[in-house]
Amino acid sequence: MKSINPLFYAKILLFGEYGIIEDSMGLSIPFNKFNGYLKFSSENSPTAKLSNKEICKFYNYLLSLKADNNLPCNFDFQSFNTDLKNGLFFESTIPQGFGVGSSGALVASVYDKYCTNKIKIQSQQQGDEILKLKQIFGQLESFFHGKSSGLDPLICYLNLPVLIQSKTQLDTVGLPSPNINGKGAIFLMDSGSVGQTSNMVSIFLEKLKNEGFRNIIKNQFKKYNDECIHAFLNKEFNPLMGSIKNLSQLVYDNFSPMIPDNYKQVWKEGIDSNDYYLKLCGSGGGGFILGFTHDFDKAAQKLKDQKLQVIYSF
Repeated sequence: MKSINPLFYAKILLFGEYGIIEDSMGLSIPFNKFNGYLKFSSENSPTAKLSNKEICKFYNYLLSLKADNNLPCNFDFQSFNTDLKNGLFFESTIPQGFGVGSSGALVASVYDKYCTNKIKIQSQQQGDEILKLKQIFGQLESFFHGKSSGLDPLICYLNLPVLIQSKTQLDTVGLPSPNINGKGAIFLMDSGSVGQTSNMVSIFLEKLKNEGFRNIIKNQFKKYNDECIHAFLNKEFNPLMGSIKNLSQLVYDNFSPMIPDNYKQVWKEGIDSNDYYLKLCGSGGGGFILGFTHDFDKAAQKLKDQKLQVIYSF
């Protein structure tokens, strides 16, 4: 098997799930434990054949956008088609349906390989170019989720943390240096089940039709979410934990379908004990769950039956 493309890494939306749909802030970071890249298969394995089939569907979707004059950028369809016939597939360690950008990495890979008028990126690119790239990726990734903000493929493509100030203002941002000897931690917890992004987003959009729920998102969710981002970026971890607790409680009370049933008690125990607080990682419904704690060893003891992975220490 021959690799033809660079690695594209997974991402974690630390803050902003669902809220960014309603114009709250968001903070998304690359997650280099998982990655994917395009390559050719000469072994005809079932995994490669299935991936090739899915990319063929994506290829046809892009062709349909072009036919309708809705393709947001230009593609070398001839090379793309030839490569698909020669066994092109996406080799990936990014788990699908776990909220860490599996389709985003694929979209970024295809854009990087076959787009003929790519937006050039720089290490500290700002403003309009990032927004334009996000819009392009949103249209491309809509094939996978029905509706996409474009944020996942953007993070996978840039491989930089991005701060979403609003729907029209995005910037790359530096993250505070972790304290590798700190007791506090942000961690991932593996729910062991797959989430269905399109289903979860549909539930959320349906709930938004309720005025009471809209007000909760606009007034409470946005407040706690934005407080978390400001506190994290300023290394103010005590205020961060207070805002995370409020956010965790709000999600527990109002986003029940997004929390896997077998994790609702674990979620509530964290809030009640103050040993850890949980929040959604992406759309929820399964996949990974994000955890925040002042004392990781204590939280790990409480969650000893769970698969935990520290992603940031403080």
